[in-house]
Amino acid sequence: MVLSLRRGLKWLRLFILFGVSACMFYYSLGLFRDWITPVDHYRIPEGHAVKVFGGQELSDVPEHKTAVSERLRFFYWYGE
Repeated sequence: MVLSLRRGLKWLRLFILFGVSACMFYYSLGLFRDWITPVDHYRIPEGHAVKVFGGQELSDVPEHKTAVSERLRFFYWYGE
């Protein structure tokens, strides 16, 4: 049986590249998770808090409009 050094180095390079890309993917998902997770789950609401079951239409009031990124973050966090 002949063992080729060149072939072994190719496989080693492939495994190292796969390991590095898997680590980068894992840490990028961790950053996304930190961005999407609220800071404190049980803090007391401040400002113009609205009860969920008694919601109002706030789309015509300019100070209550949320950015698209915030709405996407809440969509991913709450699943609604």
